[in-house]
Amino acid sequence: MPLKTPRWWYRRDAAGAPWWRPALKPLAALWLAVNENKRRKAMPYRSSLFVISVGNLTLGGSGKTPIAAELLRLLAGRKVAGLSRGYGGSLEHPALVDPERHTAAEVGDEPLMLARRGPMMVARDRAEGLKALEREGFEIAVVDDAHQNLTIAKDLHILVVDGDTQDGAWPFGDGGICPDGPLREPLEEGLARAGLVVLWMPDAVSQPAPDLLALFAHKPVFVARLFAEIPAETGPVIGFAGIAKPWKFDATLRAAGFNVLGFEAFADHAEIPLARLQAMAAEAERHDARLITTEKDWVRLSHSWQSRVAVLPISARFDDEAELLRVIIRARPTA
Repeated sequence: MPLKTPRWWYRRDAAGAPWWRPALKPLAALWLAVNENKRRKAMPYRSSLFVISVGNLTLGGSGKTPIAAELLRLLAGRKVAGLSRGYGGSLEHPALVDPERHTAAEVGDEPLMLARRGPMMVARDRAEGLKALEREGFEIAVVDDAHQNLTIAKDLHILVVDGDTQDGAWPFGDGGICPDGPLREPLEEGLARAGLVVLWMPDAVSQPAPDLLALFAHKPVFVARLFAEIPAETGPVIGFAGIAKPWKFDATLRAAGFNVLGFEAFADHAEIPLARLQAMAAEAERHDARLITTEKDWVRLSHSWQSRVAVLPISARFDDEAELLRVIIRARPTA
């Protein structure tokens, strides 16, 4: 089920939280108990591949997918492929994604995006996905959203953290566990597994907050920056996004110089209702504007709507990619 994350989740003081928030704490305790039971029973599969996990500690919105895409680019030429469970897809068995043949309904929106950058496997069972990559002759697997996955062993955990702390934002909120907050697990436990931390910054100049950096004092920390592929002409637009933090795409549009006449937010991975698309298109036409969305949302649209909606691709660039590669390669098992 698509999740529309509340904005108060990502505030250090939880400003804006509903009065009934205390009722969520028992559900958070249940979440932790269920996951602890799974952890005790887990028998993770150990692959012969060098398995790199790209994950986070919260329910979406940290920038995992652009980071995974950039890692695939940086590791290109080393027999590397991505692996995703293909959230929202219908395929039952492991499959290499063909962006010319597959749809988001079959393989999920994020894998379809990533397959435009390099080889991408989708598998509901991550262990079966790794076995399929082994048969295909790959040597490195970049596994998207796997920090909490218990079915496979990883050689390197890359923890992606939203480094934007402007306007009271804090990547872990006030420490609440889902649904009492954005965390999937206690901060200390999740951080302990991380081999390195990537801080995802919103622009080319922002610097990580000192108190955020202090949390990762004993980990290698690398800064990745959002890079929007801005077209030559911006002009008036009506934007929409179905991502974990849609307000960030709104801010990116404005920072890129677009005249944003309106913006609509949907739940993460949500299929945009046809009636809403038609209403937004009519509004755009009245103002001589264009519709624009994220690449992740665009790949979910039908071909007829893709031709009517502009897309603003987002990518990541590391401040020190050479050192990042050195750290990654050093983590590769020698045997």
